[in-house]
Amino acid sequence: MSDPYVKQHIENGIGYITFFHPAHNSLPSDILGQLADTITTAGANESIKVIVLKSGGERTFCAGASFKELINIDNAESGQVFFSGFANVINAMRKCPKFIIGRIQGKTVGGGVGLASATDYCMATKFASIKLSELNVGIGPFVVGPAVERKLGLSGMSQIAIDANSFYTAEWAQEKGLFTKVYDSTDELDIAVKEFAENLSSYNPEAMKEMKRMFWKGTEDWDVLLAERAKISGRLVLSDFTKETLKRFA
Repeated sequence: MSDPYVKQHIENGIGYITFFHPAHNSLPSDILGQLADTITTAGANESIKVIVLKSGGERTFCAGASFKELINIDNAESGQVFFSGFANVINAMRKCPKFIIGRIQGKTVGGGVGLASATDYCMATKFASIKLSELNVGIGPFVVGPAVERKLGLSGMSQIAIDANSFYTAEWAQEKGLFTKVYDSTDELDIAVKEFAENLSSYNPEAMKEMKRMFWKGTEDWDVLLAERAKISGRLVLSDFTKETLKRFA
């Protein structure tokens, strides 16, 4: 099995950031930290005009939080620190002065839905069904909720948050505004992402920077808000219900 990683390479002015974990691209603390730092660094790199966020492998874009790490959390402070990792990635994407294109090749769960929602333009395959499973394990999509609600609206977000056992199709996500376009295969998706990103990179960087600031207006309180949400999740992960559920899943 391959080792987890976060990698970046630059091609034709595009910064391709790829994360990978052998457990269906789940996100432990170290990967979350590397991802936030890599996005921030790419945002400051003048040779990068547009960023593409993607994951390794074919079947799953992101399985969300690492269950292995969740089950070992034994106090509220470490729980808050873990969930703050998702907050830091979302805030890094929010503050990044460059457009971030999401390339979603497969199923996306929990925190992965949050990452997809925090991109500025998200493209997917028809296999990219989404699920907010947090309630199913006794927590809730508190940290990623603001990003998901921003894309799906309160109605769409609450629907998938409450129906925590169900995957919703890529077509449903497109209808709700999360995905801009849905393709029949990963090859078609990659061609479209590359073409779109390279075209976008030819535009005025200052204009794109101002547009991004405009699109994210009203989220200036997210540093505080997501930290508060991480505290809630950090407390709930210690509940007997959640501990027993995580043991069953593990």
